[in-house]
Amino acid sequence: MTFFAPCAVLEMPRGPHPWGMRAQGLDEVRALLATRFEGIPNVRYSDDKHFVCGDRGVSEWLLTGTTRDGKAIRTRGCDLFEFQEGKIARKDSFWKIVEPRSDPLPEPAG
Repeated sequence: MTFFAPCAVLEMPRGPHPWGMRAQGLDEVRALLATRFEGIPNVRYSDDKHFVCGDRGVSEWLLTGTTRDGKAIRTRGCDLFEFQEGKIARKDSFWKIVEPRSDPLPEPAG
């Protein structure tokens, strides 16, 4: 939480609005971030890439884990950041919606 500005905004991928679920201020951001670990206790971010340009930044990642009801998750996503005075002022998260297919796709090489 020390990386977030006091007035930070966090927007999660899921929620009842076009922006997902939104939290504003450190207490709300902390509570909303905690839901990620409650819903996916063994959540792991890997295969990550990051860049910053001025007051904007991007983080790309692979999220893996298992939900509390036993569903395995493996999906690509990204976070878009806005910074103010070296702190995160806004973090907007996106991830791919993985849907089951009837015909199996081969795993990509590499």
